[in-house]
Amino acid sequence: MSSPATNPAVSAGDFNGRYRLTRVLPAIALAGAIYGIAALADYHINAVLLTIAVMIALCLLRVPVPIALISAALLGGLHAGMDTGTAIAALNDNLLVGAQVGMTYVMIGAFAVAIARSGLLDLFAQKIAARVGTDKQATSKGMKWMLFAIFIACSLMSQNLVPVHIAFIPVMIPPLLAVFNRLRVDRRAIACILACSISFSYLLLPTGFGAIYLNEILMANVNEVGSAYDLSMTADMAPKAMFLPVMGIVAGMLVAVFITYRKPRDYVATELTEDAGSNAKQVEVKPLQLIATLAALAVALICQLQFDSLLVGAMIGFVILAAAGVFRWRAQDDVFTEGMRMMAQIAVIITIASGFAGVLDATGEIAPLVEASANLIGENRALGALIMLLVGLFITIGFGDSFASVPILAPIYIPLALALGFSPMATIALLGASAALGDAGSPASTITLGATSGLNADGQHDHVKDSVIPTFIHANFGMVLFAWVAAMVL
Repeated sequence: MSSPATNPAVSAGDFNGRYRLTRVLPAIALAGAIYGIAALADYHINAVLLTIAVMIALCLLRVPVPIALISAALLGGLHAGMDTGTAIAALNDNLLVGAQVGMTYVMIGAFAVAIARSGLLDLFAQKIAARVGTDKQATSKGMKWMLFAIFIACSLMSQNLVPVHIAFIPVMIPPLLAVFNRLRVDRRAIACILACSISFSYLLLPTGFGAIYLNEILMANVNEVGSAYDLSMTADMAPKAMFLPVMGIVAGMLVAVFITYRKPRDYVATELTEDAGSNAKQVEVKPLQLIATLAALAVALICQLQFDSLLVGAMIGFVILAAAGVFRWRAQDDVFTEGMRMMAQIAVIITIASGFAGVLDATGEIAPLVEASANLIGENRALGALIMLLVGLFITIGFGDSFASVPILAPIYIPLALALGFSPMATIALLGASAALGDAGSPASTITLGATSGLNADGQHDHVKDSVIPTFIHANFGMVLFAWVAAMVL
């Protein structure tokens, strides 16, 4: 069916009307029917369960995630007996932790754009393309493995040492598409390499984005929620708890490369791909800019390790790049705004997710839900761990961001895991893995969107069939299995 963008005869009003009739109205009608039946049967729906179900449903209906979070939180609060003012207050009072992390994300975005303006990424991509060569004799099978190793290294560094997130993918990948075609590389394998390596980096290495996820989000939520249950977490516990779940991602990547997508795959040689390397503008980076960029990266890393502050490190790095003339002094506002735009969605979602979790806690219905779940599962910890992981996968894939899932899951998962008898390390592994499941492989994830932006430069890599489905299968299936094992042995 044609969309309004491709079929001028279909007006935006007609499309919106059809969308409401085919998706939104049936969903509202179904929810109203369930709510009505529950009222007639005098059955109280747990407010926490209702809130999360509504949030997931709205996300699946492609309602903007911030609106879905706020709407579901207010509905859950009203259902629990709060008045509107109390529900809004519970939401507002818990935004502070999320706002702190969100500001770090915004500063990292500005720093990433500043690094990109330095030309360092373009120079790196140019050197790789020159090293690979453009003739058939230069493209041996060994070159394929060298490229795979380079992509793994760049993905790891993009989250930690050079925190540019996915910004390197659309710069590095398109000039190499012609080489992939000659090597007959299946691009789905490259999508899995990028997604799994990026996930590995921030889930296990406690610097850069890993410092945000492991320390500022996971540890902060465990300590805040766990304080009522005598559970505390230190920074050194996170990598240990997440090691086995992350090995599941590594196993999935190896399966993708050596089994699922090892066979050659042919693509059409287009003018765009064949001329990408030869017609690319030669990049030149002045020595002073190169030194300033390396110094800014070093300062950011030192601040992370020494002061445990990625925000300050990114800010100082940004100032160093500006002072060195990497971009014009007058363009500072433009660079900062571009970086803020790149990370704004994630920052807003993380902030609102903290308020969402606060409303869940204020309903007072977390404890009854945990007790009922523990009674239902009984002493079967294996079943309990599997259910928690699958629910986390379902929730995160709805809006594609593991950073925002932690504060949503923590108020429920921590008391439930402790009630089932899991150790503190197993509890941390369950929460961290459950929130991370679904990030790589979600249609809305920045990871899969980034992979598609580079691999589909010539229009031969479908976002859903070639990025979403392959990364979902290989990044998540192994992680579910290994995280389940971690929960049972830790």
